[in-house]
Amino acid sequence: MAEPETERWVGELAQLRREIAELRAEQRELAQAVQELAKTFRSLALHFGIASEPYPKPKRSETPRDVPGFA
Repeated sequence: MAEPETERWVGELAQLRREIAELRAEQRELAQAVQELAKTFRSLALHFGIASEPYPKPKRSETPRDVPGFA
């Protein structure tokens, strides 16, 4: 009797794995859609003048300077 019970559990586990894979695929699609939506809102905000592009920080090639008092 243990063998049919084991087969049932194996079948249920396989079904759960398929459902988890489907959920993960849906999550990836949703995350991509949210990123696209955020990009669209950002573009609209820039277009309408509600927001502005942040100033790019200058890239420094020199070593960071020591902060006074923290030597």
